[in-house]
Amino acid sequence: MEQGYKKLEIYQIAHLLAVRVHKMTLSLPPFERYEEGSQIRRSAKSVSANIVEGYALRRYKNEFIHYLFRAYGSAEETLEHIEFLYDTESLKDENLFKDLLDSYNSLCGMILRYIQAVDKIFEKPEFLKERVAEYHAQPGSELPHL
Repeated sequence: MEQGYKKLEIYQIAHLLAVRVHKMTLSLPPFERYEEGSQIRRSAKSVSANIVEGYALRRYKNEFIHYLFRAYGSAEETLEHIEFLYDTESLKDENLFKDLLDSYNSLCGMILRYIQAVDKIFEKPEFLKERVAEYHAQPGSELPHL
């Protein structure tokens, strides 16, 4: 059974997609392998790397969420690179293009839902939340003058 960050579905998907992107770039035209190929490899690998780094800091809500948003940003950047490669006809395989596009769009949604879940888990405990009802005047009572 996987432990730590490896048990996270968003990590598993991000890692596998980065491997697919890496392999895809090896079949690009030579000039693209070193330019756009290099950029997309970095952004694709950054998604899973930021999930790992955030998970290591998960005790600190703001840090955890910060790295998850960085992972989201890298996934969005990877989408842009995929579209560039396809639009410039460096990536000619339409099925691969559509599959990568769909997979990264799905991953972006999963990352955002995970961020929402993390945010909710770290909500203030009930005893720390402000009790709004205590601050409302009772009918017929006088409000203090300020």
